[in-house]
Formats: sequence, C-alpha cells, structure tokens
Amino acid sequence: MNDRLARLTLMRLAEPGDTAMGALVALRGPQAAVALVREGAADADLTRWFADTHGRPAGDPGPRDEDAGRYGRGSDRGGGGADVPDGVSGGGSGADGGGRAGWDGRLAARFDRMVASWAARLRTADPERDLAEGERIGARLVIPGDAEWPSQLDDLGDSRPHALWLHGDADLRFSCLRSVAVVGSRAATPYGTHVAAELGAGLGERGWGVVSGGAYGIDGAAHRGALACEAPTVVVLACGADVAYPSAHQQLFAAVRAQGVLVSESPMGAHPTRPRFLVRNRLIAALSRSTVVVEAAVRSGALNTAGHAVVLNRQLAAVPGPVTSDASAGCHRLIRQGKAVCVTGAEEVIELAGTMGIDLAPEARGPVLPRDRLDPESRKVVEAMPTRIGMGPATIAVAAGVDLETVLSCLGGLAAAGYVERVSQGWRLRADRPFGG
Repeated sequence: MNDRLARLTLMRLAEPGDTAMGALVALRGPQAAVALVREGAADADLTRWFADTHGRPAGDPGPRDEDAGRYGRGSDRGGGGADVPDGVSGGGSGADGGGRAGWDGRLAARFDRMVASWAARLRTADPERDLAEGERIGARLVIPGDAEWPSQLDDLGDSRPHALWLHGDADLRFSCLRSVAVVGSRAATPYGTHVAAELGAGLGERGWGVVSGGAYGIDGAAHRGALACEAPTVVVLACGADVAYPSAHQQLFAAVRAQGVLVSESPMGAHPTRPRFLVRNRLIAALSRSTVVVEAAVRSGALNTAGHAVVLNRQLAAVPGPVTSDASAGCHRLIRQGKAVCVTGAEEVIELAGTMGIDLAPEARGPVLPRDRLDPESRKVVEAMPTRIGMGPATIAVAAGVDLETVLSCLGGLAAAGYVERVSQGWRLRADRPFGG
C-alpha cells in the first residue's frame, strides 16, 4: 500500500479532525498507522506515548529529558509522585507507583478501544474503490506534499486532514493564497444576505477569493457574490465530495465546480452530521487569511469558525447589524470582546487581511459641497450672513470676525458665485441657494 492509498484508508478509519489518529500519523507515518490498526493492538512504547501526549495528569512534569525522543513525542516515565486527578483511583504496584500505573492503565485501555474502533472500520475500507469512485465523478485526491496542497493547513497540527478530495476546475492552493472566509447564519435576514453578497462580489472584483461552507443563508450569498464577479470560490463540505448538501444548492455547487472548487476531507458517500459541520469549520478558518462573520446569533455555528480563526492566529472581523436584531448578537459580542475588528465593506476586509501598508482602505468622507471649496475668509463671511433681512458690510465684518476691507473684497466674488445677493437693507444669503451649497 502506497502513501496515497494509506491516506485514503485513514479517511475511512477516523473521523475528520481526530487528533489521536493525526498524532499517530505524524509519529509513525500513514502506512505504519494503517498497519498498526490492521494488527489490532499497539505496542508498549506506543501506548506509553499515547499516555504522555493525550492524558498527562495535572501537575505531571512531563517526560524526562534523558528519555525524550525514545519513541516519538512521549517518554518512558517511571517513578511515582505525580498528582492523580480526582475520581481516578490508583492500583497496581511496582516501579511506576500505584497512582501512576492506575492512570496509565486507564489510558492504555482507552487507546486500545480507539484502535479497536478503527480496526472495525478497516474491514469495510477499500481505498482503491474510493479512488476509482472519485475519478469517476471527476474529483481528484491531494495529499500533503502535492503541488495543490495548501501549506497553511499545517497550522492545524494533529487535526490536519489526511487528504482532501477536490472537485472543480480551480487550483485549491492558488485560490486560497489571497482569500477570505465569509461565514454566518443559515437563517440569515435580507440584510445579512445582501451584505454577504456584496462582500463576495467586492472581494472578487479586487482579486480575492471567497471560502465558505456552501450552506443556506450567508454562505450561499457569499459564494454567489464571488461567482457573479467570476472570482474563484471554495466550498468546504461536511460530507463526501459526491454528496450535494444541502440538496437545494446543487446548481450552486455546479457553478462552483466550473469556476472554483469543492473541498472535502470525508470519504466518498459520507453524509453530514453535526460534529462534522463543526469540525469542518477549522478548515474554513485555516484555508483563508481572514475570517469575516457577517451575521450570527449567540449560538450560531459561525462563532465556532471564528473561534478556530482566533486559535490559528488568523485575522477575525465581524459586520455589525441593528442592535435590536438577535441575528447579529454574536457579531456584536465578538466586537465588544475585542476578538473581531468591525468591518463594513470589502475594502476594510482586504485592509485587515492584505499586506500591511499596501492594501489600505480609503477613509470614509462625506460629500464635498461647493461651500467647502471657498477660501477661509469667504467661508467666514458666508457663515455670518443673514438669511432673511439684509445686513451692512460693517455689521457683517463684526459678525464674521474679520475687517471691513476683507468683507468688501469677498462680497463681489460671493455674489458672482451665487451665494449672496444685495437687497435694500444690505446683503443676505440667496434664498434659493441651499445652506450646504
């Protein structure tokens, strides 16, 4: 079995994001991990490694320096003295000490059960059939080390996917180099879907890709916005690449395959579950340079993606909504807690995710009125002018805080520009000239 087939097998054995399997693959390699599961039992060194890396009690000092590297990440620790968590009884005797032996024994049993569950799935795994099925529907398999594999997925550590099924014409790695994840509620309001579509289109127009989950609401609106600008968009699925979920988005997924790419870390035929949706969110956060939460309630799954972005040191942004809207309460909480930057458009998102000092958003300014173009003395004179009755130049000079000569020199130009007019009592603002004109 080569490395590619071994990784296909691992996709069948462990659920996406399984850190125990991920750590085992990092320690022994994919082929050795499959062989270990096939044998159905772990050797003593591997069991001790699991105890060290997945269940060290609080207060345990960890592996001794002289034992480090003996069998990977863990060490062969002896001696007692480690604190045993409440509710974990001791037991046994010998060099390890009663508490230590009891704790390690429980962890060893836990690891054996995990290996047994993987072995049960191994009986029905057929990587060559999976590979043929993927090729039949036009999908391709990429693994770490391939040219199309996004290296930023390495930030996931032991939860990095073993392999990815890709279905679409776009290159995944290239599509994610300058990309933003746009996520939010499935039960989105018209305001939320409008903002998401505008963000997707605005990012696409500026050469940025959009990553999301292909769900109803915010996800779908963001994908459609990117597609409208012929920009690459990436849909990260919580099911197999051959399963269209939600089924009502079959046409959307077809458009994405023609212009972007569908991504799945699940084997062919796998159907979505709630845990797979939540685990899938880490890929959305990892693939993109920044995550934007457009609309999310306080219990929205989009906040799970935001949490992954924070852990992965990705930039996090949120779009504010009406303070009376429960649909935006999660966004407001992220902003209030200082976890997310408030953004209102694609330019601000790019400033956050782009190159420092280069991708700057322009400062928002109000409309420039004709009066703004007046010189300072003329502006003072205009501000001092009455609107109904006329006023003499001397009185205007006192009100404006300038000398009489300045008023006389300004009145001619202001009259020619249509700001003021002369009446029997003196000068006043023209009635038909707007105050801001």
